[in-house]
Amino acid sequence: MPEHHTLEDFYRVKANWMPENLRQDIGHFNVFRLDDFVGPAAQSLPYSRKDFYKINFVVGQSTYHYADKSVVIEDNALLFANPLVPYDWEPRNEQQSGFFCIFTEHFLQQHGGLKPTNFSVFQPDGQPIYFLTDAQQAHVRQLFQKMFAELDSDYVYKYDLLRGYVWELIHSAMKLQPATTLYRESNAATRIASLFTELLARQFPIEVQGQRVKLRTAQDFAHQLAVHTNHLNRALKEVTGKTTTQLLAERLVQEAQALLKHTDWPVGLIGYGLGFEEPAHFNNFFKKHTGQTPTAVRAV
Repeated sequence: MPEHHTLEDFYRVKANWMPENLRQDIGHFNVFRLDDFVGPAAQSLPYSRKDFYKINFVVGQSTYHYADKSVVIEDNALLFANPLVPYDWEPRNEQQSGFFCIFTEHFLQQHGGLKPTNFSVFQPDGQPIYFLTDAQQAHVRQLFQKMFAELDSDYVYKYDLLRGYVWELIHSAMKLQPATTLYRESNAATRIASLFTELLARQFPIEVQGQRVKLRTAQDFAHQLAVHTNHLNRALKEVTGKTTTQLLAERLVQEAQALLKHTDWPVGLIGYGLGFEEPAHFNNFFKKHTGQTPTAVRAV
């Protein structure tokens, strides 16, 4: 299962320092030169889902892995990463250069802005990789250089400008033709299974009344992963020996048992939180998989 890496993990592993404003109300933004993060001494975060958004401009031969896909980069590319999909950038030699910026959803949403996932470059089933012409490279370089200059300035509204540069990168990419030279890894089933497990885990635990799981069926997960339901089932069966429905049911039962034993919530409310519209449906599901009713388990 891919790990979940936070902004703090990024700064600790990659930058070896921690910004004082990391969790301020304005959200977080920073920009870096890729040259400082490649080479024999470079530290890398593994194939994982991060809790921040990232835009990379890379020049050099490398491979970009995301979800169950990989893209070979022979010259340059503009890459977009979101917190929902595990990813990893793999340089194929030490001749790498470029820039990248990282930011939180809250940073981009200041002043009522749209969520990043409203745009195709950040959607889980979107296309996050774009190859650039020389003219497009020059434009992207200029935007990143403006970010560096503005971040070092004393201008009181500099974060508004930085937000504008990020939006310009997003819209510039959306005008381009995305890269289509994709290939499925030999371990594509493992990547799909890892991503499914990550999406499933993110729905739990149910911590407050009214919280509800959002992905409840094999179709829901397949849609989120941009694969056919049969393809998802085959991948999970190959890796775990179980179907999507079986794995989901096991996790729902596990959460139901914990809530029944450790909360005083009404049984119907627990069932609703786990995605069941009617208490009777939850009771039947629970008894089918445990041999007991929810009330009997709570009474033990």
